[in-house]
Amino acid sequence: QVQLVESGGGLVQPGGSLRLSCTASGNIFNVNDMGWYRQGSGKQRELVARITPGSSRFYADSVKGRFTISRDNAKDTAYLQMNSLKPEDTDVYYCHAEVRPQTAELWYDYWGQGTQVTVSP
Repeated sequence: QVQLVESGGGLVQPGGSLRLSCTASGNIFNVNDMGWYRQGSGKQRELVARITPGSSRFYADSVKGRFTISRDNAKDTAYLQMNSLKPEDTDVYYCHAEVRPQTAELWYDYWGQGTQVTVSP
């Protein structure tokens, strides 16, 4: 069983910062790409940022220069540092990871439970 556990969401004023964390745990053989997606009510889930095991990064245009994704491979943990937050960043943020369980030879997609980020005065 593999789980992704997120933390760090909350309420912040415009211009403020938040840091999200996501840790993969369970019977893990290896973790490939990790990333963060967000989804608002009635909207499709969209990719925010993604990072490879070698720390190559991809960002959505809407967050470039404001968000930074990083990871600690030894801890199977990814972080999303969000600065200069705007009201339009308000969404539920989901962690995603490509994981190869110890009992499998294939890679599978896993998702966190989601954490609410609200940016409001």
